[in-house]
Amino acid sequence: MSESVSVEARLWQAHQDVEDPEIPVSVVNLGLIVSLAYRTDDRAVDVELTFTAMGCPAMDFIQDDIRERLLQEPDVDEVRIEIVWDPVWTRARIREEARATMRRLGVVA
Repeated sequence: MSESVSVEARLWQAHQDVEDPEIPVSVVNLGLIVSLAYRTDDRAVDVELTFTAMGCPAMDFIQDDIRERLLQEPDVDEVRIEIVWDPVWTRARIREEARATMRRLGVVA
């Protein structure tokens, strides 16, 4: 396994620590992380992030939380986040684990 692949695997796992501020479900399990790429040469992470709606009130909070969490990783000096709307987020992006949590909380998933 190459260095960048193992770092990327750790970074995906680190995203599990970042939860939506309104629902205790990770941004990964909600399907908000579209892609992640680690750039070994400049120790940077490029994240493509989407949201459930363009007017999501938590957009800034989630970006700040992602940036703060990834900068805790030893191989990361910079986090670059790009907001993307393609593909469009739909409920189909929610992982089953998150659906179960949401159902327990009374949230329709």
